[in-house]
Amino acid sequence: MTDTGTDRASDTAPASASGPSAGARPPDAGRSPRISRMERGLMEAEGPAPGKDLVLYPGGGHPWDRAVHGTRHSTGVRPGDVRELLQRRATVAVLSLGMDECLTIAPPSRELLRQAGAEVHVKETRAAAALHNTLAAAGRPVGGVFHSTC
Repeated sequence: MTDTGTDRASDTAPASASGPSAGARPPDAGRSPRISRMERGLMEAEGPAPGKDLVLYPGGGHPWDRAVHGTRHSTGVRPGDVRELLQRRATVAVLSLGMDECLTIAPPSRELLRQAGAEVHVKETRAAAALHNTLAAAGRPVGGVFHSTC
């Protein structure tokens, strides 16, 4: 498992904070959707409905309901959240910490990704979105969980 931390200096520019949504255009079946708009409290990507938080993976995505697996700032991103990425054929995981880096990643989630041999990147949300878009544009099977607030 590679954890690139929150090094913002090496990242590309963040996703656009304005402009038309690409939400109506689904990605190709195996391609990871790119994030087309991101601002505090709203994210849009190719395919899924806009949401405050998103889960993206090769071929699609959906708004992230953090309550499904009990994800809270204090508990961190749960194994069920990252298990979905692996089930959807992602071999690269981008996990966002929130705009103010208040969200954590639960140790069992990191362990699950390590055991699966996934490449893992953990970053502040704008940096995570930029990295996700770069990896998706390169055709990498990237999945991610993105939290657009705190």
